[in-house]
Amino acid sequence: MAGVDRRGALAGAVGLAGMAGVPAPAARTAPDPRGFDNQRLADLGNGRYRNPIMAGDHPDPSILKDGDDYYMTFSTFDSYPGLVIWHSQDLLNWQPITAALTQNVGSVWAPDLCRHQGRYFIYFPAKSSPNANYVIWADHIAGPWSAPIDLHLPDHIDPGHAVGEDGSRWLFLSGGDRVRLADDGLSTVGAVQHVYDPWHYPPDWDVEGFSPEGPKIVVHGGWFYLITAVGGTAGPPTGHMVIAARSRSIHGPWENCPHNPIVRTRSREEAWWSRGHATLVQGPGGDWWSVYHGYERDYWTLGRQTLLDPVEWTADGWFRMRGGDLSAPLPAPHGGRKSGPHGLPLSDDFATLELGRRWNFFKPGADEASRARVADHCLHLAARGTAPANSSPLLLIAGDQAYQFECTIEIDPETTAGLLLFYDQALYCGLGFDTARFVTHQYGMERGRPANPHGARMRLRVRNDRHIVSFFTSGDDGRTWQRFDRGMEVSGYHHNVRGGFLMLRPGLYAAGKGEARFRDFRFRALD
Repeated sequence: MAGVDRRGALAGAVGLAGMAGVPAPAARTAPDPRGFDNQRLADLGNGRYRNPIMAGDHPDPSILKDGDDYYMTFSTFDSYPGLVIWHSQDLLNWQPITAALTQNVGSVWAPDLCRHQGRYFIYFPAKSSPNANYVIWADHIAGPWSAPIDLHLPDHIDPGHAVGEDGSRWLFLSGGDRVRLADDGLSTVGAVQHVYDPWHYPPDWDVEGFSPEGPKIVVHGGWFYLITAVGGTAGPPTGHMVIAARSRSIHGPWENCPHNPIVRTRSREEAWWSRGHATLVQGPGGDWWSVYHGYERDYWTLGRQTLLDPVEWTADGWFRMRGGDLSAPLPAPHGGRKSGPHGLPLSDDFATLELGRRWNFFKPGADEASRARVADHCLHLAARGTAPANSSPLLLIAGDQAYQFECTIEIDPETTAGLLLFYDQALYCGLGFDTARFVTHQYGMERGRPANPHGARMRLRVRNDRHIVSFFTSGDDGRTWQRFDRGMEVSGYHHNVRGGFLMLRPGLYAAGKGEARFRDFRFRALD
């Protein structure tokens, strides 16, 4: 066989095997369709879908059915503008509308989006000093949204709005508690009450902790169903789960479901880990669905992604999820219509400043938005801080396992700027430069300053190919590229190492004095 191309030899062997009665390998199926910038899509275009429906970090989904429209928002943590609201009419193809929260009140955790008597509300907790729960409201889903109103609930998270059979309004809270709302929904009435003892899993299960959270109420068939997450949000892949209870009255008593848990990852071999924090919603065709989040196996770095699971109501008046471990394509919801292409381009020619829907500042100050402006298809970003850690970088949510992004950057004499893969202020990597030297970042630290031959202007590229990161530089606007002499592996840049419930996000930064100018930002998911 010396000198024979192994691929040709293998093809010949396969052909002979087929002639001998051994079946040849099945023909490859067509690749899944792709969206903007080659990003993956849930809608396969053939009456089926493949999870996730919202790739990348879209945790704690809260979904609202409003006539023929569906709206969804998610935890946005330290990214501002935050609480981005998405719209769909078929549960698969979603478009961003607006970011409802612009004032930094801390790390925004699991929200609840609802509509009551013609007005929209988002209830959400914020981890800060002190912790708090807030409400914002709007008469139109696209806004304007109000400033956040403190509900003076410092000891709970994950408020879930509910309306009782008597018209009373409530917030159900973590730990099986609840508190009454005033009729306008903008303040609380009376003390927090403990009303529910959640179902507890067997003691030999591998979980992170009990942590009853994310309560959601759905009304169906004369019952109030209370859906809760337990088991901890991350930690072991088998920890997070969905449980249910029901009552004939919003005031209880609550009966735990005999089939609990409704959803749980049972093995680390499954495609989706730590599945939980569910909301039920009726689909456009009258059937029922659930949205919840999960980590993609081996990709903690992508954060918790939004999954869609078909729901079946059972003869005993309970419900079950029918999607299994969600590793295979499933029949798509029927009865709706595609309201537009899913998602949005992450590439940006900076014709406009897309804060909120596309770009978010990390832990911004009150005046952070004033740092950024666009003119003549160029993003002007005033420098802040001394490094990515304290510069409040601008970040994107990327939902593919492999991608690359690049941008032309020009800097002032006392500015350092560059491109990043950013988890938080203590964990990031990237490549920046000043007028004389590059600056390399790894593990949230500066790792070296080799000489910069390009001066104050160059084009940078970052490639993240399934956690293998490489950097490239160009002094001629991308006509030729030089691979930078440092590579990295970033599979450990995630919550179970660092905490914080975040994801590893592409972004850009400007530190020091003066400003950096960014042009022609291009993103592309890799096959």
